[in-house]
Amino acid sequence: MTDQDIRALVAQHLGRIAPEIPFDSIDPSEDLREECDIDSMDFLTLVTALGKDLSLPMPEADYDQMRTLDDLVDYLRRNAA
Repeated sequence: MTDQDIRALVAQHLGRIAPEIPFDSIDPSEDLREECDIDSMDFLTLVTALGKDLSLPMPEADYDQMRTLDDLVDYLRRNAA
């Protein structure tokens, strides 16, 4: 799965959670929760949906590795391989 594929999947799920936030306006190096103005439950929903789509366990202990959009894409690329 390429970074572009992963970003498209993240954009799809973020679009359901925060439809008012244009995906292209998200700074990929900033805290994703702040950029999208989502709370911890929305973040959990996002991570759970991505894990389900990719058949990937997403343990809470790894959430710190998913702080930014770039971090999340990197995490998914490394672990979904």
